Amino acid sequence: MRLLRPVGLVPYREANALMHGLAEARLRGEGEDTLILLEHPPVYTAGRTWRPEHLRWTEERIRAAGAELHLIDRGGSLTFHGPGQLVGYPIVDLGPRPAAVEYVRRLEEVVIRAAAGIGVPLHRSEIQTGVWSGDRKVCAIGVRLMKMRVALHGFALNCDTDLSWFDAIVPCGLAHAGVTSLSELAGRRVTVEEMAPLIARSFEEVFQVRLEPAAAAAPA
Repeated sequence: MRLLRPVGLVPYREANALMHGLAEARLRGEGEDTLILLEHPPVYTAGRTWRPEHLRWTEERIRAAGAELHLIDRGGSLTFHGPGQLVGYPIVDLGPRPAAVEYVRRLEEVVIRAAAGIGVPLHRSEIQTGVWSGDRKVCAIGVRLMKMRVALHGFALNCDTDLSWFDAIVPCGLAHAGVTSLSELAGRRVTVEEMAPLIARSFEEVFQVRLEPAAAAAPA
């Protein structure tokens, strides 16, 4: 399985095009499964369950703040991606009878194990997806199955994210829940650069694969 780790902030449109290209190749039986780990410039993405009331700022205010807003085809409502947040896009062929819930639980396990590696205990929720510390979400998860077979989109882990960006939305449509970051929980700065190898190692353990680093611009 390939590991793509682009350098710098990757615009959402660029990453989305790469992700969909890789997924379409997997549907054709080409290429191989891939995990992309990256950071985005400030961007809000709205999944299939978003509602207008989940947006606290106007689109004009979002753009004025230097962020983008994209409506996308994945599970979940509104979330934020930006600097200091490790975004993981696994493009995985789950086979003809995918167990979507089990797949999401395995993604949660990846993050829980990686956070344990820096001494931060996290947990999953019996009701909501994602990874939590108490009633505050540390990692959002939203996936899509293309043709009910190939998984894409993925998870967004707050490392040293500026959490004030979440003021613009009701994160994941959950008005009662807050957000936090690994840095807040650890009491020190926890960077994307620190967490990326821990996430990659946990991904290998949970999914029982070996990740082979590849050029970020590698063709599908």
